[in-house]
Amino acid sequence: MQAGATVLSFPERTAAVAPMPGHRPVPHHAGHRERLRHRARTAGLNHLPDYELLELFLFRSQPQGDVKPIAKALLARFGSLAAVLAASVEELMTVRAEDTKGRVKGIGVETALDLAALHEVAQRVAKEPAVKRPVISSWTALLAYVRVALQHEPREQFRVLYLDKKNQLILDEIQNRGTVDHAPVYPREVVRRGLEVSAAAMILVHNHPSGDPTPSRADIEMTRLIVQAAKSLSIEVHDHLIVGREGVTSFKSLGLM
Repeated sequence: MQAGATVLSFPERTAAVAPMPGHRPVPHHAGHRERLRHRARTAGLNHLPDYELLELFLFRSQPQGDVKPIAKALLARFGSLAAVLAASVEELMTVRAEDTKGRVKGIGVETALDLAALHEVAQRVAKEPAVKRPVISSWTALLAYVRVALQHEPREQFRVLYLDKKNQLILDEIQNRGTVDHAPVYPREVVRRGLEVSAAAMILVHNHPSGDPTPSRADIEMTRLIVQAAKSLSIEVHDHLIVGREGVTSFKSLGLM
């Protein structure tokens, strides 16, 4: 077994049925995929619990066998559906689950890539309204986008949204990725990149993996330095947003800039 892997067992309570002489026993999950797909079509996907939604995706990359234990193990390991999708391919591949026969199954690279691709799709869909309309007048779309992008990131990440004169999004760029509590930021690089893409303004965004979006002293000082450097080159910094599981904090709303 892979080092650091998570193994969870999810026994199913099924009535014991003795097989007919000369017949092989029918697995408890036989027909489950067809039943789940039928329920998704008739009742609607919105009525499925999170683990069953995951099962539907797992059917693609794991065409045989019972995937319910894997779906439940993913949710148990990461805590929520959003966190499962935000996990890296490497993290997903550490998850293991034990079926009713004691066999341990894991997340292969194909399955992990499927889930990572779904997260990328969600980010792009959330980003579309912010791209199509001025960011400042689409505050709800902006907050939805930064939440999808960063709310469940396990490492601190610093991004910059570069805007044109009409506050349309030119570029959303990851400036740096860091550790669980720090991502180094270089104000000169942030502003230099703004000049390269002909930005008139920018919005700073980073996440706090701890979940608490409260700005630290280092966050406040770093923001001050970027604002000063940008101002000298006629680039306005509209805001600095900190994303955490508990919400999004705006420096401008707090009077910190």
